[in-house]
Amino acid sequence: MGDGIRLALSWLTVLPVPTRTVDARAAGQAIALAPLVGGLLGALGIGVLAGATLLGIDPTVAGLLTVGALTLSTRAMHLDGLADTADGLGCYGDRQRALAVMRDGGAGPFAVVALILVLGIQAACYAALATAGSWWIVPVALATGRAAFGWCCRRGVPAARPDGLGAMVAGSQAPGLVVGWWAVLALAATAACGWFGLAGAVAALGMTVLLSAHTTRRFGGVTGDVLGAASEAATTIVLVAAVAAG
Repeated sequence: MGDGIRLALSWLTVLPVPTRTVDARAAGQAIALAPLVGGLLGALGIGVLAGATLLGIDPTVAGLLTVGALTLSTRAMHLDGLADTADGLGCYGDRQRALAVMRDGGAGPFAVVALILVLGIQAACYAALATAGSWWIVPVALATGRAAFGWCCRRGVPAARPDGLGAMVAGSQAPGLVVGWWAVLALAATAACGWFGLAGAVAALGMTVLLSAHTTRRFGGVTGDVLGAASEAATTIVLVAAVAAG
């Protein structure tokens, strides 16, 4: 597991963690351990929210600062995946056309709208949580987002391309491990926010299942961009549920 956790930290954060081995085995372990990295990032989110509150910073600004800090800490990698996936799903043409659009470095209208909505909703949720002092759901939300990787990379899901991150991690996750992570996080969300937390976790899983099925049909399998999109969407759903819980 040592190579896996180092690779997960190197991939999913800006921490300068050296990686000795980058192969399919280590990549599969990194995906399996990704929720732990999400929890670590959530601790950073709590720190920003708590620090801003202690300094008397307006909650709206605190929410935006939290989004900014988390974006920087992940190199905006998941947001880039969200944008590319939105453009790929929104374009006309066959599978190859969609994959070409996703590989292109530009951001189309679907990408722009997706980013505005997700970042805006997340910032508003963090602001509401700062006002209520309900910070403990943040690590759960970010860990749930990374648990979405496991479903998208479960056994039986092919890679959309013969190269790239998707090809390295497609089909690498055992069903039992995937279900186990979601069960643990559903319990954590329930402990943090009651029935609203449980509903948020279930809704996040449902969204992940639908997104994985749709992108597999549209693209022919999973890509690294799909992982980013699933992560951001699942995180956002749990945050919205936490705000609904008051």
